Amino acid sequence: MKIKIITLLFILLSQTISSQCAMCKAVVENGDADMAEGINSGITFLMLFPYLFLAIGIIIYYRNKKRDAKKL
Repeated sequence: MKIKIITLLFILLSQTISSQCAMCKAVVENGDADMAEGINSGITFLMLFPYLFLAIGIIIYYRNKKRDAKKL
């Protein structure tokens, strides 16, 4: 039941999420080069966190696996 509710929420909220891209595009097209550079830097900054969390997860998994191998 929880999966169905979460899936429904993603479907309903997907249009809102897509609209944000159009807003950023309009700002960049009407703005100057400094504004576009700032938005690109912000996007790069936001992309950092998923990769950071993935790297931390892999490190934790590797350390736990290594610790379990020593116990055997």
